[in-house]
Order: sequence, then structure tokens, then C-alpha cells
Amino acid sequence: MRAFASRWWPRTLRGRLSLVALTTATILMVILTVAFNTVVRRHLQHQADDELRTRAAAVAATVVTDGSRVRVLETPGEELLDTNVWIYSGGRLLEKPPSATATSPLTRATGRLVARGASHCVTVHSHDEVRLCSRPVPGGKGAAVVVTALDLSPYRGSADTMLFASLALDAAMLACTYALTRLAVGRALRPVRSMTEHATRWSAIASQERFGAVTRPTELAQLGGSLDALLDRIRALLRHEQQLTRELSHELRNPLARIIAELDWWGARPRSDADTKTTHAAIADAAQSMRTICDTLLDEARDSAATAPGTADVLPVLHRLVDRLGPTKVGVEVVVAARDARLSAGVPDALVERIVSPLLDNALRHARTRVEILARARPGGVRIEVGDDGPGVPASFAAQLFQPGRRADPEDGHGGAGLGLPLARRLARSAGGEVDHDGRRTPGATFVVTLPAG
Repeated sequence: MRAFASRWWPRTLRGRLSLVALTTATILMVILTVAFNTVVRRHLQHQADDELRTRAAAVAATVVTDGSRVRVLETPGEELLDTNVWIYSGGRLLEKPPSATATSPLTRATGRLVARGASHCVTVHSHDEVRLCSRPVPGGKGAAVVVTALDLSPYRGSADTMLFASLALDAAMLACTYALTRLAVGRALRPVRSMTEHATRWSAIASQERFGAVTRPTELAQLGGSLDALLDRIRALLRHEQQLTRELSHELRNPLARIIAELDWWGARPRSDADTKTTHAAIADAAQSMRTICDTLLDEARDSAATAPGTADVLPVLHRLVDRLGPTKVGVEVVVAARDARLSAGVPDALVERIVSPLLDNALRHARTRVEILARARPGGVRIEVGDDGPGVPASFAAQLFQPGRRADPEDGHGGAGLGLPLARRLARSAGGEVDHDGRRTPGATFVVTLPAG
């Protein structure tokens, strides 16, 4: 049974929602159809009973019960009144329709109905469905009862026609409901298909596209934000792995080169036992060094696997940098501000410090009264601005600003070798970010660090 249900259960969300809507509409239509046809049948039965009572009253007007004997008067149109009419005096049958016999099922049914007394209506199923209603004749000493009969076939035909019409209307409504539901759900899920196609085309590393960059309904906007956060986390993890690979290659190159050099030197010409032991010791030391490097890097990778490797909370890092400054230049205030208290960059804490620290040192050297560090989110990452109110960068020197060893004015009395800004840019670019000078911000100088989101 479960395998059958899973086989016929739609696999797409559009199909499942359409099926749920169709099932709900079907249940509602069945309830309404049953209720409607029940009301129609009851109404038709009441109409039949009213007609029977009217005919019984007309026949009762021709029955005289003022004496000791019940008599039926002869009136114009008597043939019409006698059609499907039985007249009883006590339990004795006085009149009956010409087509009915004394032992016919309808005559026996009228006898039982008269025996119950008072006014009653019953339905008798003989060849056709017939409705019988009894009416006592008022007045006089004689106990007379008139029973009238009515064939219910026309009424049942009307009820069946209403039933078939309502079923046809239900089928049309269900077909329209299913078609409109599929159309509406398809249009509602169009942004989801678009997001799926974009996710298929985008590269987890190279692309900087974001789901949250497009205006979407609230639910899809929340989903897009969650997917963006997941993509940023994946990018941070991959950058961390790339950085780990580069560091491992760099660290292992030196001891490996030493081993190769020792082997080449040892095999170049015959060596004494002492030389051989020295070579073996050097090789063993280099191999141990390689093992230590591997163990250290692998331990670091295991320790960071449960957290978020290569991810930094920006604000705590900036506050730590300011706290480590100690006494700054007299009259200079350092302010850290952020538009979002939860900023996360996809690089390690130490790398953020190494990128921002040269910019902060440079701002402190040239600031007159204030250094401001402003952090905020940007599409796909984090933006950190380090600005001061100093003399700024001369326009003639802006093109050489990030060249190693170049300074705008070597005789300005400030320390520094002109290596801080190039180092910050190189570190930022190695992590997929950038360091730029914002020449539009005056007075003073403002450097902008952009880092990938974490």
C-alpha cells in the first residue's frame, strides 16, 4: 500500500500542492452536493405532501358524515376526484380507484395507514414509488378517512436531474480548480526555479552573486538570505583550505630541499663514516621537521573543523587592535563604529589584524585629532574604512601609493619604510579582498578594506 502511494504521489512541489488543493475541493464539493440534494429531495417531498393534502381536503368536502351512515356525494368532476383516492368508513372501504383492486399492494397500504388514525403520510414501493397521505373527515358521528396517492416518479426525476447537474458542475469546478492551482503554484514557484538555475550556474568561489540582491517575497527573501550565508560559509571554508594548502607547500619545501641537497652532496663522492652519519642526521632532522609541520597543520585543521575555520568577527578584532595601541599621539581620538553588530568576514582573525594594522598605524601617524574605523556589510562581504583628518594623500602621489618603499614625503618626520600599505593590499588580495584609497573623502585620507563574507 505504501509503495502504491509513493508511486502515485507527485514528486514535484507543484504537483503535490495541486493534489492537496484538488482533494480539499473534492471533499468540500461532496459535502455541498450531498447537502444540496438532500434539501432538494426534502423540498420535493413536501411539495408532494402538500398536493396530496389539498386533494384529500377537496375529496373530504364530498363526504357526508352527519348521520349514522357515511355517504359520498356525487359532484362534477367526480372522475378526477376518484383518481388515486380511497375513502374508508371506520375500517370499511367505501371507494377506491377503478384501477385498484381490494387486494392490491396500494389498497392494503391504505388500510394500514387508516388503521394508524389521524393524518399520516407514507411512501410505498410497489412497481413505482407512490406517496400516500390520509386525512380524517371532520364532523358528524361517522368515522370517515380519505387517502390520496401520488406517483413520485416526476419528483424523483427532477431530483435525479438536479443530482446529475450538480455532479457535472462539481466535475467542471474541480477541473478548473486543479488547472488554476497548478497555474498559480507555477507562477509562485517561478522565483524558486530562478534561484535553482542561478545556483547551478554560479561558482562557489569565483562568483560574487547573491540570492538576496533581488527583491523577492518574504519567505523566499529569508531563504535567499540563508543560502547567501551558506555560500559565504562555503567560500570561507574553501579559502581556508587553499590557504592551508599554500602554507603546507611553503613550509614543506624547505626541509624537502634540504633532504635533496644532503642526498646529492652525499652521493657526489665517497664519504667517510663520519660524513655519512652527519648526512643521516641532517636528513632525519629535516624529516622530523616535516612531520612536525604536518602534525601542527593537521591539528589546527581538526581544531577549527567544529567552529568556522577562516571566519572572523570583525568588531571584536577591531576593538582588540585599538586596545593594543596603548597611549596614542596626544590629542588623537580613535573611534570604532559599525552599522551592524554582527559582521563576519571569511578570513581568520589574525589576517584581519594584519591587514588593518598597517592602515591604522598610518592613520595615527598623520591624524591631527581623530581616527575613525567604520565597519559595515556590503553585498557579498564586509567593508572596513580607516580614515583620519590629516593632510591626506597628494594627488601627484596617489598612483604610487601602494608601491613598496615609496613615501609621499620622506622628510615629513614620521617613521615608516613605505611597506605597510603594499603589505596590507597583498594580504587582502590573497584572501579574495582588496585595499584601496578613497580619494573622495576629504579632508584627510581614507583607506577602504573589502573582505569576503564569512
